[in-house]
Amino acid sequence: MLATTVIATPHIRYLAILPEIVLLGGGVVLLAVASLVRRQLRVRVGTLLTVAIAAGSLGVSLWQWADVTGRGGFTAIDHAVVVDGFSVLVNILVSCAVLLTALVADGYLLRERVGGAELQVLALVSASGAMIMGSANDLIVVFLGLEILSIALYVLAAFNSRREASGEAALKYFILGSFSSAVFVYGIALVYGATGSTNLAQIADFLSRNVLVHDGLLLAGLTLLLVGFSFKVAAVPFHMWTPDVYQGSPSPVTGFMAAVAKAGAFAAFLRVFLSSFGLLRADWRPVIYALAVVTLLVGAGLAVVQRDVKRMLAYSSINHAGFVLLGLQAATGRGASDALYYLFAYTFMVIGSFAVVSLIGRTGDVAHDLSTYRGLARRQPLLAVCFAVLLLAQAGAPFTTGLWAKLQVVLAAVDNGSVPLAVIAMASAALAAFFYLRLAVLMYSPAPASGGVLGEEEPGEQPVALTAGTVGPFRAGPAEQAMAEAQPQPVEELRAPAVRGARPVWAGTEQSVAVVDRLNAALLIDAETVTVDGETPASAAADQVGGDVERVEAPDPALVSKVPVPALSAVAIGLCVAVTVVFGFIPAPLVDFAHHATLLFVP
Repeated sequence: MLATTVIATPHIRYLAILPEIVLLGGGVVLLAVASLVRRQLRVRVGTLLTVAIAAGSLGVSLWQWADVTGRGGFTAIDHAVVVDGFSVLVNILVSCAVLLTALVADGYLLRERVGGAELQVLALVSASGAMIMGSANDLIVVFLGLEILSIALYVLAAFNSRREASGEAALKYFILGSFSSAVFVYGIALVYGATGSTNLAQIADFLSRNVLVHDGLLLAGLTLLLVGFSFKVAAVPFHMWTPDVYQGSPSPVTGFMAAVAKAGAFAAFLRVFLSSFGLLRADWRPVIYALAVVTLLVGAGLAVVQRDVKRMLAYSSINHAGFVLLGLQAATGRGASDALYYLFAYTFMVIGSFAVVSLIGRTGDVAHDLSTYRGLARRQPLLAVCFAVLLLAQAGAPFTTGLWAKLQVVLAAVDNGSVPLAVIAMASAALAAFFYLRLAVLMYSPAPASGGVLGEEEPGEQPVALTAGTVGPFRAGPAEQAMAEAQPQPVEELRAPAVRGARPVWAGTEQSVAVVDRLNAALLIDAETVTVDGETPASAAADQVGGDVERVEAPDPALVSKVPVPALSAVAIGLCVAVTVVFGFIPAPLVDFAHHATLLFVP
């Protein structure tokens, strides 16, 4: 008689994975409904179904929270999934992000005349991957969630098929993302070879019981895991994909990507390094320290010189990733909770910001230059106020969640002896405040006059003579008059051309005019620079005085008119601003909520 082979199957506690089931199952149902109806599913129907699915996931996540606070955390499915306060807060965060993104995307899809429910289905699938990463207790499960998250995002980045930049962004994201996934898998293999397990708790137990005489294999695997996670969270120098992908992707997708992808990747990053490799913190904390420093400085520094708002927010997200790294570098459970609080606050700020950017971008999603935002407060004061609040919150202004988020992670760094890192973080925050305030001030600046020249102000004084020491309008004195009589010459030759370079000159040389104009073009809030054969006005004036100037006309009146604000987009922006302001004035509930979101395994 043949022996019967029994396959051992783990016991499944469905509450542990119920939020993921709701999102994935809801996505499958939505896709089936869209496929079976005779006509293309209306956008509003897909939006309402997605909101209902996200609300269901949020409700289940709150049920999980009640269970964890009452009974404590637990593992399930053969210890491959962990349910603790940390994973539940990630589920709540992702559910809120999906709900807000569905509201924002509704107006975008109607404006672009894109029917069907493909965007909503892909967002639901990608969000389930982020949830899986947040609750994974095994490196294989982390990789599974990473791929579910990423593959859907690749398609979402290319969702606007009418824009060449969207396809280019998706291709770059796919190529670099595939490379980083391969690096991550290789790291998993090396860690398994060194420890004999991919389970996070078992890896920690192995390292606590054994001292590796030759730990090169383990450190190599740890390094590759670090590289894979750093790419997903856009930490420098693995950030190259971020500006192009953020700029080319549809604006609602960019907001979703900035919130959900960063939340899922950081959740897995924190859990893996704190739960499994906490005993090796002396080896990886200096690396995280260096990553945090360059990420903070590069993100803030490069955002300053951006003229495209989406690219500016992309570099801003890199700077925010540096702040979250402060919580990881602290290498404590409190640091992990502070990092999660930062991610929760950032989710509402970034989705609300990209909701406004999506509206200002208008049909085609292309009007994202700084000049487009000039005079927004006069045209639509309420929209400008909301955007200004969200920008100031990202800068860390008082009475917003942004201030408390930055304060929490900085205190976590200080408590663990990383005072220089905390100082660098605050310096980068001060630098980052410039480009947030620049955009906020620009919205409250007067719009260019009708028929004016974009980027050129009306001269406020007489032309200035380009002579050393001149600090005011040119007036010929007795000596100059005598010289003019002895050697007549046109007065105009002593004057600067009537372009933007005509202003008081500190040093009185053509070179100084060129330097000042280049700085203004790079840093100030003027619109596009007037050019002379591809050069700035000042540089052209230095080469040839009195040359013809190619004038850039003011934008089309359609670009400075009011933008329609769909009702659902207004609701999403209002919710984001409300959370940002209310929990900025009353921070205790959200801070306590985050501090109860602890990891189950922290050595």
